[in-house]
Amino acid sequence: MYLQGMIQPRILRDRVKSHLMEQIQQGNLQIGKTINLAAVARETGKSVTPVREALSQLEHARIVKAIPNRGFIINPLGASEAEHLYETVSQLEVMALENTKFTGDYIQELKRHFKERASKNSITARFEFHKLLLSNCANPILLQILDDLKARLFFYEQILPQSNEVGQQMETQNDAILNAIAENNIPTAALILKMHWMTVLERIQNQFAKD
Repeated sequence: MYLQGMIQPRILRDRVKSHLMEQIQQGNLQIGKTINLAAVARETGKSVTPVREALSQLEHARIVKAIPNRGFIINPLGASEAEHLYETVSQLEVMALENTKFTGDYIQELKRHFKERASKNSITARFEFHKLLLSNCANPILLQILDDLKARLFFYEQILPQSNEVGQQMETQNDAILNAIAENNIPTAALILKMHWMTVLERIQNQFAKD
């Protein structure tokens, strides 16, 4: 009974957190915008308590920021944070890659997914590919940390102008990662994976330099 009482609030908090993450990905929560706790509670059908708990978790992930007498807002972007985030995500993804078992069927599934999504030059499609790439990682805690960090990365990627040339570059890198994995050359796949995130970081840094 005691254990059940502990699990229930966590389930409510996680559901609210999932809702907020979806709102972020859909662009409904903007940088600097105050998050209305009562509105989120109504949208999710939950009380304000799990909403506050979910926002506190997102604050630890640096996605939101608590402002006295105002509530929570989406954290402003910064060049320094972008550098730290992308470097961290690239290193953690390499760790996840090295802890993933790639079977023949899994590789074929990755290739099918890549072929279906390669022509879609979108942030969501690229993030989905990386999530699937590492979904067999043996370390679920590592995957959870990556999910939280990538929710923050999403805001940085939204400031980048869309480009077919850049999309093709990303596509080429992802294809090279899959080919290296198929050849059981994980060190090369890891190197290209890290290069992928560093390429995006360079574009982010150039964008900040223009502003």
